[in-house]
Amino acid sequence: MPTAYHLTSLPEGVEDTMENMPEPLIRWRFKANEKLSFSSATSVRRIVGLLTDSLSPNDPRPVIPLGRGDPSDLSCFRTTTVAEDAIVESARSAKLNGYSPAVGILPARRAVAEYLSKNLPYTLSHDDVFLTVGCVQAIEAITSVLARADANILLPRPGFPYYELRATCSSLEVRHFDLLPERGWEVDLAGVERLADENTVALVLINPGNPSGNVFTYYHLKKVAETARRLGIMVIADEVYAHLAFGSIPFTPMGVFGSITPVITLGSISKRWIVPGWRIGWLVTTDPNGILKKHGVVDSIKEFLNTCCEPATVIQGAIPRILERTEHDFFSGILNILKQTSDICYEMIKDIPCITCPHKPEGAMFVMVKLNLSMLDGVKDDLDFCMKLAKEESVIVLPGIAVGMKNWLRVTIAVEPHSLIEGLERIKVFNKRHAKEK
Repeated sequence: MPTAYHLTSLPEGVEDTMENMPEPLIRWRFKANEKLSFSSATSVRRIVGLLTDSLSPNDPRPVIPLGRGDPSDLSCFRTTTVAEDAIVESARSAKLNGYSPAVGILPARRAVAEYLSKNLPYTLSHDDVFLTVGCVQAIEAITSVLARADANILLPRPGFPYYELRATCSSLEVRHFDLLPERGWEVDLAGVERLADENTVALVLINPGNPSGNVFTYYHLKKVAETARRLGIMVIADEVYAHLAFGSIPFTPMGVFGSITPVITLGSISKRWIVPGWRIGWLVTTDPNGILKKHGVVDSIKEFLNTCCEPATVIQGAIPRILERTEHDFFSGILNILKQTSDICYEMIKDIPCITCPHKPEGAMFVMVKLNLSMLDGVKDDLDFCMKLAKEESVIVLPGIAVGMKNWLRVTIAVEPHSLIEGLERIKVFNKRHAKEK
C-alpha cells in the first residue's frame, strides 16, 4: 500500500514516528478544490458578507437590506398558518421519523405532480417528480447528470450564480447568453444559436426572473422551446419564483412546451410560501414524448439522488396539505405587497440620477438597475459603489458582478414598503454626496 506521507531524510536523533516527524519533511498529498474558491469568488453570499462587514458600527440608523432574497423574517411576509399547521401535524403523526426514499416519499411526489399539472396541457405522474433539498440540490442533480467530456451548458446573463458554480464543479463548460434589458429582458435567441454547438446539452431559463424581475410571455417561451428543439437540447426551467407575477404578464410554466422540447422543471415552496429555510424543492421531468427517459437522463437522476441526503421527511409529509389547502388570500396578499414595492422602486429610481431602471419589475423579488459611473466621483465600479453605500448609508444592495452584469445593481423589492422608501432615499443622498460637479 502507498504511504500517506513521504520522507526525504530525518535529522539525527529524530525518531521515524508520526508524533516526532518534522513538519517540513512531510509531503502532504491533499489540496483544496480550486474550482470551489474560483466559482464562489463572486457568490451572492460572499459579497453580501463583504458588504455587511463594511457597515459602519457608528451609524445609529437601522440597516436597510436591499441585497437579499429572503424576506421570511418580516411580519408582512410571514408564511401562511396552513403551512405551519401542516408541519406540526406532520411531526406529531409519528409516521415520518424514518429515512425517506432517495426520490422522496410517494404522497409528497404525487401532490407536487397534481399541483404542477393544473397549469399544464397534460397530466404529470409521481414518477416524473423527484424531491430535493431545496432547489439548489435540484441544480446540483441536473448539472451532475449532464456533465460529460466536452459538454457545455447555456446560462443566462444576468442569472443565478449557483448554476455556474455547480457546472464548474462538474467540469461542465459554461457559455452565457444575454437577456436584453431594452426588450424586457427577453432571451437573445440569435445569440443562443451562435453559442450552441454539437456539445451543448441544455439551456437554463429562470422565470419569473432572478435577478431581472421580468416575466416571460407565452409566445417568447414558445420561441425558446422551438430554438431548443432546433438545437437538440433540453430546457432547464428554474421556476422557484413560479406564480410570483404581479404585472400585466401572467406566469406560464415552461412545461407547457414539453411536447416541443424536453423540459426539466426546478421548483420549491421557498419563495411562493416564503419558507426558504425549510429546504424542500423538486426536479420534475415535463417530457410527454419520453425523450429524457430514452436517453438515460431519468435513470441518471435517480442514481445521483441515491448518493445524496434527502429532504427531511417531516417537511415532505407536510407538502400535500401545504399545496392543496393554502388559501388564495395568502398568495394575493404577497403579490399585493410586491406590486406596491415594485411601483415604489420604479418611481423613486427616476429621481436618483446615477441609476436607471430599463424595465419595471413584474415578477419575482428583484429589479436590475444600470449604474452610471460617469456621474459619480470617486466610485470605481459596482462593487465599490455598494461597499461605500453600505459604509456611508447602512444600505446593502447587490453589485451586478455577483449576477454576471458588471456596473449594474440588483435591488430587492421583497421588503416592507417603508424600509424600501427609506433605503432609496439614502441612495439618493449618497448620489448627491458623490455626484460630479458640473
